[in-house]
Amino acid sequence: MVLLSFNWLSRDGKLLLTARATRTFGYGFLSVTLSIYLKLVGYNDLLIGLLLSLTLVNSIIFTLIASFYADRFGRRKMLIVYALLMSMSGVIFFVSNSYILLIIAALIGTINVTGSETGAFLSVEQAMLPQTLLKQEDSMKRQNTLFAIYNMVGTFAMSAGILVSGLPGILESQYGLNQIQSIKPLFLLYSLLGIGVTANYFLLSKKIEIDNHGLNNRERKNVTMNSLQVLSPKSRKTVGKLSGLFAVDSFAGGFVIQGIVSLWFFTRFGADLSTISYIFSIAGVLTAFSFLASAKIADRIGLINTMVFTHIPSNILLILVAFAPTLPMAIAFYLARIALSQMDVPTRQSYVVGVVNEDERTAAIGITNISRNVAQSISPSIAGSILQSLTSFLSAPFIIGGVLKIVYDVVLYLSFKRTKSSYEE
Repeated sequence: MVLLSFNWLSRDGKLLLTARATRTFGYGFLSVTLSIYLKLVGYNDLLIGLLLSLTLVNSIIFTLIASFYADRFGRRKMLIVYALLMSMSGVIFFVSNSYILLIIAALIGTINVTGSETGAFLSVEQAMLPQTLLKQEDSMKRQNTLFAIYNMVGTFAMSAGILVSGLPGILESQYGLNQIQSIKPLFLLYSLLGIGVTANYFLLSKKIEIDNHGLNNRERKNVTMNSLQVLSPKSRKTVGKLSGLFAVDSFAGGFVIQGIVSLWFFTRFGADLSTISYIFSIAGVLTAFSFLASAKIADRIGLINTMVFTHIPSNILLILVAFAPTLPMAIAFYLARIALSQMDVPTRQSYVVGVVNEDERTAAIGITNISRNVAQSISPSIAGSILQSLTSFLSAPFIIGGVLKIVYDVVLYLSFKRTKSSYEE
């Protein structure tokens, strides 16, 4: 396995990469099939958008809990609990079509339908990643590379999972199942993947926990009781500004999460599940390679420049998707956009951990992720309402999302172009 040759990465680092690959494999097929499944069951676009929003509300709640208590309760224990809830949600979706039970599953299950992970796992894992580096020389390059690999592994796995979303078509043709029956086994598979993720977390060592040696009990309690208290005044100001900007970006991204785009291809052009799975699988491969490219670019021009100068062209392409008259043209614009749109992800993560102290990382990542998740939880329901009411212009979410994201890019650059992370100084 290629990961085993990374002699600068500890065993814990490789376990975290494996855990991420396992769960994002499940996110891949759910991000494509869930909204279509809900449509087939009989729910309208408004209710579908609401349930998709609730999956993001889960991310908010669990990320908030992780930010306040992960370092106190134990990072490893927290991840194990979340993985078990992930498995439980798959079981609920498998056994029931009740909207109330599905809402419960969405609220507890770390289900991800965005096409890129936003859940509570990220806040804990990203805080742990820098501690898994064995070699400290060239720390900026190593950290940028590690975050790029972390995202690349997850995206490749998600891409493979997206291909699995074509399985229901095979089950229909080979075994005579109807569309609903053919999708249900994917929920069971998701549950089993949750068990696999749990097993990975059980193998983590104590080295991934926050180092509280030298602190008395009162100091440990203060470190973990309030995320904002962890941050120094300087870090609090920086994290606050970043959180506000990331919220705008995520709110815009919520209009075009993978679940919404999947439903759009299905409704606008009549694309079937197999076609949609190929589209998103190719998109995943393009995204994965873009992560490595972003690390190399960041080493040359800096993290903020990489985030902004790759993001603006991708958002112009996103707007062009809205005006594509045919399915092939829409696919072309969408894939071109995807090749650029996620290059800011590893650079953003590296930037956040680089502008705060080591003992502030969990709080900083948690706060910025919460702001992203809160904002993104709102827009899918709005997008669903748009799809429900503006049947004559189903592409409006792409325009809204693209314009807002360009505004975010410009303000981010103007606000932070002179603020370097510790790995760039």
